[in-house]
Amino acid sequence: MQAEVLAIGTELLLGQTVDTNSAWIGERLAELGVTLRRKTVVADRPEDVRAALDAVLPDTRWVLITGGLGPTKDDLTKNVLNEYFGGKLVFRPEIYAHIEALFARMGRVPGPLNRGQAELPDVCEPLPNAKGTAPGMLFSRGEVRFASMPGVPYEMKHLMEAHVLPRIKAESDAHIEHRFFMVQGIPESELAARIADWESSLADGLSLAYLPSPGVVKLRLTARTRDPREAAALLEPASSGLRGVLGRDIFAEDWKTLEEVVGERLVAAGQSLAVAESCTGGAISALVTRVPGSSRYLLGGVVAYANEVKVRMLGVNEADLLMHGAVSEPVVRAMARGVRKRFGSDWGLASSGVAGPDGGTPEKPVGTVWLAVSGPGVEWAARFQMGDHRERTVRKSVLEVLNRLRGFLPQEPAKD
Repeated sequence: MQAEVLAIGTELLLGQTVDTNSAWIGERLAELGVTLRRKTVVADRPEDVRAALDAVLPDTRWVLITGGLGPTKDDLTKNVLNEYFGGKLVFRPEIYAHIEALFARMGRVPGPLNRGQAELPDVCEPLPNAKGTAPGMLFSRGEVRFASMPGVPYEMKHLMEAHVLPRIKAESDAHIEHRFFMVQGIPESELAARIADWESSLADGLSLAYLPSPGVVKLRLTARTRDPREAAALLEPASSGLRGVLGRDIFAEDWKTLEEVVGERLVAAGQSLAVAESCTGGAISALVTRVPGSSRYLLGGVVAYANEVKVRMLGVNEADLLMHGAVSEPVVRAMARGVRKRFGSDWGLASSGVAGPDGGTPEKPVGTVWLAVSGPGVEWAARFQMGDHRERTVRKSVLEVLNRLRGFLPQEPAKD
């Protein structure tokens, strides 16, 4: 089955808004074995939207439209689609009742523009939007379905998951099943070389995709079969083989993040964490606290950017700073021990580095980072060269030190 995405919004073309919707849609369609043939981005101009609809490829079965639905005057998608499919707008009381209830929860009353959101083409099937005021719309022309959704990401995702993806899955004539393996700290090329023999031996019906991002490579193992039992028979031995090659370098399976894995292991062990950050500027703590319930194990942290803060708050020796500099093994080790002592935590993490773009020296070029972990029976520190991109250096440093902590933590309890 083939699909297309039509993203509507001048702000997307101007670069004022990044189109994350299409990337998310592409990932979800791939999980169902649907081929996303094309993405088209058009301005908020009726003639551009109509031209894009006219240009849908002959073999496309689903057109997923995002953007241009809302209460403002520049939200034109509904009117264009109504005209394109030959309908007329009719008031939907049930849609307006939802809008009123949504506003009431916020202590507000809908305005005239919001009332207009309850007027929908009589040739569409409304897709109720529990996350917002703009309902989605489903049109059909022959064998092609056109699903129109708001551009707000969390509303679009809700409509896709609640209404669109189940229908696409029901229409698919193939069974697609995936296994995900998350790997940190191994560049994509090195990872590919390491698993080359395993990959070359994959059975027919299996395929492997590399999904890299700074610091992490996601491996997606996919089985395409007619029968779910066949998929399991293919995936189980291949998955076991990959685990045998990569071992503990796989930090998670089934699309779990590193911060989630670390949190789960800290909770299982009944242990706590504190963080001392210099070059990462609070990014370690920010990533850890993205996980709901992280207050169970993260006690606190210190962003010790200035040397005097490293001394006063973390107990770093001034002589080490003078002799070795802030970006050094003695200092980062002292930071990890110091934050652990200050907060009374089981584990302490620390970072210090030259994130750039300035500040590098021949001995410590831009991208030089020292990371440390201090914990029960563990005193670890190492130097890394993260490259000359500031944000990427921070991101890779955060993931590296969290993955090192993962390796020192007790393994997850055995599953029942």
